[in-house]
Amino acid sequence: MTKHIGIVACSAEGAALCYRTICTEAAQLMGEHSHPEITMHTYPLSEYMIHVRAGDLEKVAQLMLSSEAKVAQAGAQFAICPDNTIHEAFKFVRQKATIPWLHIAEVVAEQAREEGYQTLAILGTKYLMTGPVYPEVLKEANLSWEIPEESDRERINNIIFRELVNGIFREESRLYFNEVMEKSRDRGCDAAIMGCTEIPLIVDPNGCPLPTLDSTRLLARASLKKAI
Repeated sequence: MTKHIGIVACSAEGAALCYRTICTEAAQLMGEHSHPEITMHTYPLSEYMIHVRAGDLEKVAQLMLSSEAKVAQAGAQFAICPDNTIHEAFKFVRQKATIPWLHIAEVVAEQAREEGYQTLAILGTKYLMTGPVYPEVLKEANLSWEIPEESDRERINNIIFRELVNGIFREESRLYFNEVMEKSRDRGCDAAIMGCTEIPLIVDPNGCPLPTLDSTRLLARASLKKAI
């Protein structure tokens, strides 16, 4: 028997990619059309952003825990959250969680260590790039990191919130991510974390200046592994 996966979603595009990845890759392991049972719940992104912008992490955690309660009530045996930014509230979530959770940054760090990377460029929202989510986990894993310069952080943030979360994928923006990765490579990074779950929808790993760590699909695969 497989475990029932609960998805605590935040932004639609990243959550959809995570859900699709679980379902499509499960078939290779479980047989045609097969995948673990999955329940997903999300509050509107707008409700999360009120608290993210205010820096009120406990309110962010309350939304995450409310979603957890709904998926657990539906039978979910563990939870994942395909959103990097709101993981800053994860410490509050862990204190009151009623089912186990996987931490997206811990999954990425584990993969980075397996691949032998040493210094990682963190790409994501401005809240994620300047926040503690990845630094805390990477430090624990004895990995180094760096973030883009402020002007690049601002433009990446605008691309995410004005384009990617709305399902808009422009070639100009894809090429810009490559430019930022080039700068990171020149500063000594040997891989880049796609630390917004929508970034994998626009970035082509085969055309990047750096190897990429796809947080969305890595989380999906980790949840699939735990479920089966």
